[in-house]
Amino acid sequence: MNTSKLHRQSITTLGRLLRSGGISSLELTEHFLKRIEELNPTLMACCLVCPERARSQAEAADKLFQAGCDLGPLQGIPYLVKDLYAVKSLPTTAGTRLLADNIAAADAFTVRKLHQAGMVLLGKTHMVQLAYSGVGINHDFGTPLNPWHPTPHVPGGSSSGSGVAVAAGLAPMAMGTDTGGSVRIPAALCGVTGLKPTFGRISCSGVYPLSQSMDSIGPLTRNAADAALVYEALLGRDSADPYTLTAPLHTPLPPQQSGLQGLRLAFAESTFWDGVDPEVEQAVRAAGSVFADLGAEVRSIDFPEAAQARRLNPKGLVIAAEAYTNNKTLLEQHFEELDPCIARRMIQGRDVPAHEYLQSIREWEQLRAKTCASLRDIDALLLPTTPVPARPVAEVDADLETYFRWNMTYLRNSSIGNILKLCGISLPCGFSETGLPIGLMLYAGPFQEATLLRLGRAYQSATSWNETLPDCG
Repeated sequence: MNTSKLHRQSITTLGRLLRSGGISSLELTEHFLKRIEELNPTLMACCLVCPERARSQAEAADKLFQAGCDLGPLQGIPYLVKDLYAVKSLPTTAGTRLLADNIAAADAFTVRKLHQAGMVLLGKTHMVQLAYSGVGINHDFGTPLNPWHPTPHVPGGSSSGSGVAVAAGLAPMAMGTDTGGSVRIPAALCGVTGLKPTFGRISCSGVYPLSQSMDSIGPLTRNAADAALVYEALLGRDSADPYTLTAPLHTPLPPQQSGLQGLRLAFAESTFWDGVDPEVEQAVRAAGSVFADLGAEVRSIDFPEAAQARRLNPKGLVIAAEAYTNNKTLLEQHFEELDPCIARRMIQGRDVPAHEYLQSIREWEQLRAKTCASLRDIDALLLPTTPVPARPVAEVDADLETYFRWNMTYLRNSSIGNILKLCGISLPCGFSETGLPIGLMLYAGPFQEATLLRLGRAYQSATSWNETLPDCG
């Protein structure tokens, strides 16, 4: 294999190379460190790189290989984490210079699990300030460049740098977080795969919180097969995150199957399609034919729960209230120093009455039960991840009102899944006429990640959308 193209390979392919002796983890790590050095000044995907730590971990992985010790499919594979994850001795800035001195005393649960799996941490990725936006713009540190267009286009957020990094081949995997779509939106706009497990499936301990009742942990990867490897490595109950203690135990994912016979899929004909760009609708509808050819039953259903979820989330008051609580000191003492696009929305959480907050939580629980009943005979829903592809930064960021409008547009379809407590995955399913990626979203009921990953792997085995990469070097 041409080692200059290693960044185009999946985790699975890189793992085979490591085990065959075709390359060492240290050589692989140096390859990605070089790409970051060359491309990151333009792309702005990474906010912190730790080359010595990465080389040390890569050397440790190589020594284990040489000793005949194999920790699993992720051993020796480099990766990045969003700058919400605590990494011992490194700052966790959450996208604001005000937290530059927030040095972690210990690794987040996720970072520990990936270290135990033998992965190699390259550094941290840029993000939206305090993780509170879906477009991906950061007025403090700067906005990562969507690698699919020479004119700055929004990368999606809040895991903006993670989406850009994987799309541009700065790492084969980057961790994100998803409270209202922050894994799936950048995955869709940057043309990669993004998995949002069910809330409570993976521990959030050691991750700077936005909304304790909504935050989820998920990977952005080249494909669904890679996402499955990372997902399984992160499973495990954690006493530091009580939500993981009540999640049902996960059974290992079965080997990839050739067909999808017996699976029941449905286009959710509802709010999800309002105002959808015709190119997006065409690409997502075409994906249904691929699933049908693979043996799945594909039909359309009414899904009124989507509109109900939107009605029960006026101005995002639940997340706003929790986000304000988590960032009260910053908002009260440094309001004028924060990004106005973030601070002016988040400060509204201060004024959410307790009875409205509690009423929303109660109504959400009732709607979630209704949704599970509606999905009893459906294995997964099909819909667009975002109604439109990436738009130019200058257009989205023209003024505060325009920014807020685009933010709600990009968040709409993904935030509904968080409210309904569904798991979701975004898969590349085509391109616009201007060469911008289009994302297909699959939703499944709570803790049905195995179904999503099976569907994602089958779809990507039958298509090649995920194999098309931006021309950025």
